[in-house]
Amino acid sequence: MMKTWLITVSVAAALTSGVAWSADDALVPDIKAGEEKVNGICMACHGPQGNSLVPLWPKLAGQHPEYIKKQLMDFKADNRYNVQMTPMAMPLTDQEVVDVAAYFSSQAQSGGEADPELAKLGEQIYRAGNPSTGVPACSGCHGPAGMGQSLSKFPRISGQHADYSKQTLEHFRSGERANDPNSMMRGVAVRMTDEEISAVSEYVQGLSR
Repeated sequence: MMKTWLITVSVAAALTSGVAWSADDALVPDIKAGEEKVNGICMACHGPQGNSLVPLWPKLAGQHPEYIKKQLMDFKADNRYNVQMTPMAMPLTDQEVVDVAAYFSSQAQSGGEADPELAKLGEQIYRAGNPSTGVPACSGCHGPAGMGQSLSKFPRISGQHADYSKQTLEHFRSGERANDPNSMMRGVAVRMTDEEISAVSEYVQGLSR
């Protein structure tokens, strides 16, 4: 089963890289304009450099620009909904989306620390998955250091707040969030227990380059 799942993930990754999601690829990002936009509407939640202080709000500093663009465009297209983010994303032009993504990706992430005990199980799941329940290794898509893959739009999760990662996995598991291509994350999260989700989220928070 594990082998079949990994093959499915690999095929889905190849398909994901070719998904059309709007935002004109020909647009040239303007980091300075992105900074001005961030300081105007984004910094209250995500911080001026993209390192949010509230654990339930994600860090965007150092995130891949392609992933940020996809999420903003999904909010705009109502493919993803959040009571705070959707109203913020809706008015953005494609150029502003590109600029904001470029600015956040250019910033240095603050990183984080993990609880050693809880992170033990998290590391096991992250690196080897749980073959008995069909949970694949997180590192297969997000990389051994959690840095993700830009072209496939697999996000950087290294150093992300544990509370945000936990909430995200729970939302994928319940179907509240459903903008993952080919249901990849929903297929993973639905196989995970509460303990595994908490442990992986804690481990990810302490990952770094």
